[in-house]
Amino acid sequence: MLRQRRLSRSTLISFAGLLVGVGGLVIQWIADPPKFADAQRSFGVAFPPGIAFIVVAGLLTLVTARWWWHAVFGVFIAFWIAGVGTLAGQLTPNLTSHNAGTVAGNVVMTAGLVLAFAAGVHSMVTAFRTRRTVRRETDRVPQG
Repeated sequence: MLRQRRLSRSTLISFAGLLVGVGGLVIQWIADPPKFADAQRSFGVAFPPGIAFIVVAGLLTLVTARWWWHAVFGVFIAFWIAGVGTLAGQLTPNLTSHNAGTVAGNVVMTAGLVLAFAAGVHSMVTAFRTRRTVRRETDRVPQG
């Protein structure tokens, strides 16, 4: 039987950050739909592909919630979109765009993904430490 694990507050905050990131992408999509025309070749519709990636990362985080490392998927996608996007020079032009909706959407998306990253790392560290503590306590219990 599968062991269910209650989601920690940090994991829930990470999910909220991912949801805010999706909201930021939706704001960008509404503000400038032609910007996502390249995605039409892949998905068949002008749709921000980041939404699909964030949703998949959130689902993987939920499915693996019984393990201490479950939040790694949300942390990875947040780092990939916000961190690598900044390093690759793709996020900065959107933050300096003349379209206020694009700028607002990027600010919302980046803030949500930074929150998801920080909360996800905190969730994994806390879960790892708790796991180690529980193991030590069960090792001390005399078996009789």
